[in-house]
Amino acid sequence: MIARGLRWLLLAFVGVAGLVTAGLLATGNGFFLTALSRTYLVGEPTANINDHRRFATRTIDAGEPQPWPMHPDAPRAEMTPALDALLDQQRAAAFLIVKDGQLLFEDYRLQYAADSRTNSFSMAKTVVTMLLGIAIDEGLIEGLEQPLVDWLPELANDPLAATATVGSLSTMTSGYDWDERYYSPFSPTVELYYSNDVTGFLLSRSFAHEPGEFFYYSSASTQLLATVLTRALKKRDATATLSGYLSEKLWQPLGMNAAGLWHTDGIGMELGYCCINTNARNFAKFGQLLLHAGNWQGTQLIPSEFVVRMVTPGEQSYYGYSTWLSYDESPPFFAMRGHLGQYVIVVPSAKMIVVRLGEERDRENPLSLKLPIYVREALAISAAASGVGGR
Repeated sequence: MIARGLRWLLLAFVGVAGLVTAGLLATGNGFFLTALSRTYLVGEPTANINDHRRFATRTIDAGEPQPWPMHPDAPRAEMTPALDALLDQQRAAAFLIVKDGQLLFEDYRLQYAADSRTNSFSMAKTVVTMLLGIAIDEGLIEGLEQPLVDWLPELANDPLAATATVGSLSTMTSGYDWDERYYSPFSPTVELYYSNDVTGFLLSRSFAHEPGEFFYYSSASTQLLATVLTRALKKRDATATLSGYLSEKLWQPLGMNAAGLWHTDGIGMELGYCCINTNARNFAKFGQLLLHAGNWQGTQLIPSEFVVRMVTPGEQSYYGYSTWLSYDESPPFFAMRGHLGQYVIVVPSAKMIVVRLGEERDRENPLSLKLPIYVREALAISAAASGVGGR
């Protein structure tokens, strides 16, 4: 009797699940099932730094590796107790310091190591804007002030979109209607992450504010920028991809130590607003490139004036072109930032790059940013290793 009751209960559950699935698919919400299968059903409350294993990806080919030279103070560089406790508390994966173009310190924990490939999340936004600067320099795109609808004619009937520019997508002032939330299953950001066709999804939506007059941090804006870049590339070469362009223009010239992976949607479009997967040493090279205004070992990979513009405040004092600015801190710094605390921090006055990667940031206060603390602790490690101030 009990067995028969359990069988009917199981059949009822399957039936309800089938109806829910059918309803989600019929209403265009099939992405919810994908999201569920890649998060809660594998024990994760949100997207995570190892989820390239559950996404379609495109390879970012590496060339001849250029290892970081070791800093002469590296043998004496030691973790501070305060930083050690913070990294444990925040479930950090990696903490790395580059000083004067040399690897001074690196620490890996949990199951991670120097060759661990993890998700950049929104640090990719900065990389996409770097590629925009190169594309403009090559004449593929007219410039930051080029009308957006030149590349996205599907939006031409939207009067607000018609006045938006390519550059406004990078400064987050395009006016595109968006809700940037990561934990609500009903947020368009979640749908964008798990959509089978990210371009179609975004081009079906509209603008809500006058371009240039309203700042709103938006993954959608960078994804639209990735679409612009991809269309510009394909106009020159129908086989071109964003991953291939990144490989040719930055990945190989920077001498990355391994191929990267870039998440794609179901039809092969890179998720440009996020999801470049590589290791801490490689992420640090993007910071070093920004520190030197786009120059890498004597070769100008990105126009210097474009990089200067990236790190100059725009509509907000804390944001330039896809780069976060903290110029009121002491010392001042700027950064690439991503979900769950992926950071590449550039401290110009110290000629220092600080990389922090991890599975979490502050659980109790997820809006709490520890970047000034990471900078302070990195400076302390450097000073102690060089003998300045002693231990």
